[in-house]
Amino acid sequence: MEVILKYFKLSEKQADQFNRLLPLYEEWNAQINVISRKDIEHLYLHHVLHSMAIAKYIQFKPGSHIIDLGSGGGFPGIPLAILFPEVQFTLVDSIGKKLKVAQDVAEQIGLSNVDVHWGRVEEMNVKVDFIVTRAVAPVVKLVEWSMSLLESKHRHGIPNGIIALKGPTYKDEIKSLFKKDYYDAVPIHSYFKEEYFREKWVLYIQGR
Repeated sequence: MEVILKYFKLSEKQADQFNRLLPLYEEWNAQINVISRKDIEHLYLHHVLHSMAIAKYIQFKPGSHIIDLGSGGGFPGIPLAILFPEVQFTLVDSIGKKLKVAQDVAEQIGLSNVDVHWGRVEEMNVKVDFIVTRAVAPVVKLVEWSMSLLESKHRHGIPNGIIALKGPTYKDEIKSLFKKDYYDAVPIHSYFKEEYFREKWVLYIQGR
């Protein structure tokens, strides 16, 4: 939890919500392998703070609607929903048991701005401001699945699009984009100095 406070100023309510994540995920992890057994002790660094890199890249405005594609147990959606209580987050995954974990965690910590959708994102009939995602699929698949869900009207400083947390393979993945596709990549290590983030990136792909 200390590593979160190192980089973010939180309200008392937000601090309490973040504090409650570890025991909840530990309890669920004993039943379902939501997070690697070896990794659960690094929950705040490897999962929570990593998710929050998106909040360093962009500040979502109140009233926005964000889809977390391939959310699994709730990353990056739940940490972002704590940070942006006036933004609606829809957590999407094709694995129902993991979404059950995310939904329960959201309810337990009192997040009223989170809902879940079990199924394939490309079958959804909704318009949103941004798609966020973490370690789900190659860039070409993210674009194929998600671009049609982006609202044409923009309310942020950058146009609506996809924001993906990626490793160094993104450099090969972006070669599959069309030349007209605009993207931006920022090393997470420029936000968070821990060694864990040295080869991790925030990748933004502008909507078409």
